[in-house]
Amino acid sequence: MEGAPINPAYAASKNGVNALTVMFARELADTDIKVNAADPGWTATDLNGFNAPRTVAEGAKIVIKLATLPADGPSGQLISESGKVAW
Repeated sequence: MEGAPINPAYAASKNGVNALTVMFARELADTDIKVNAADPGWTATDLNGFNAPRTVAEGAKIVIKLATLPADGPSGQLISESGKVAW
């Protein structure tokens, strides 16, 4: 969201989720469990006053994709519909 105001608390919480994702993925690396964080894109929610271009259904697509990963799927990553997101 280029040009969007910076919200330090929101940014810190997102980084915390990403760090936990990596830590849980490492802890569970010897299991069949995959741990990833989903980036649904800019989705219309209460947080932004429903002022975003994506619907909740569109944002949920990545969640469904990650919930149905194959055994050799990625783990410990932040992933959007476009692929791995660097953080």
